[in-house]
Amino acid sequence: MSKLNKEEVLQQLNDAYLAKHGKTPEIEQKGSWFKVDGGKSLRLGDLADMVKELTGGAESVDAAPKAEPKKSAPAKKAAPKKAAKVSGNGGMTPKQLWAQKLAQGSTLPRGHR
Repeated sequence: MSKLNKEEVLQQLNDAYLAKHGKTPEIEQKGSWFKVDGGKSLRLGDLADMVKELTGGAESVDAAPKAEPKKSAPAKKAAPKKAAKVSGNGGMTPKQLWAQKLAQGSTLPRGHR
């Protein structure tokens, strides 16, 4: 990944925004985050993507060529769903388990009496 030059990206964004909308954008910076016209906070890479969108992809922000996207693996078939997970309580719901424990003489936990 190539490093983006902040001043260069901001200048390209100003130029592209001016050409597209007829006015210069109001860009606020807070740390490494930028807001364009009070919108959503974006990183510098997102601003570079915005420049590409505004220019129609004609202008390249970074000179390094991007790697080809990885081909997706063939879709896996979904595993059949199991009816219920079998655990140490014999496949009962918590309500059923407590009903069984109460029938055997246990008491409810604190706060449930």
